Amino acid sequence: MPASSETTIANTPHIKNGLIRAVRELLEHRALWLYLLVDQARKEGLEPDRYASQAVNRCGHFQGAELVEKGGTKSLKGLRKTLFSKPAQWVFEMKVRESTDDKLSIDFHYCPLVASWQKQGCTPEEIAELCDIAMSGDRGIAESFGCTLALPTAIAHGDAYCQIRFSRPTTA
Repeated sequence: MPASSETTIANTPHIKNGLIRAVRELLEHRALWLYLLVDQARKEGLEPDRYASQAVNRCGHFQGAELVEKGGTKSLKGLRKTLFSKPAQWVFEMKVRESTDDKLSIDFHYCPLVASWQKQGCTPEEIAELCDIAMSGDRGIAESFGCTLALPTAIAHGDAYCQIRFSRPTTA
């Protein structure tokens, strides 16, 4: 369910290590770019929903192809090892719930992208929209691995954490 004006988005980091904060700041800067591009497009009379998700999805496909090559496999265990490494787990305060060749379930308890959009004064609706655009990259990565991506809950929608669920369709 998308965020509404009444939605309160709680996004408080618990890991406060200096190096982790520095990495989060880099991710916040990337999120700032996305916000400013979308905001400027609207000021120019363009509708970002006509292109932003597609462009970010292309980036995800590019990154996904590199991850498949780097890991040498389309196994979601390989994706966990290459994209969701220990440092990434600390930055996003992740908990890996399940990791098999065909399923990868991770809960994210902090999001530096949401933190950036909050610092810009974005409304809950804007944060939900920006999150959906950003998740298009993850959807592209999933597609590169022959999978789908589900996001049953999201910090950007006011949920306590994000449930990231990669799964490979089963064949009969």
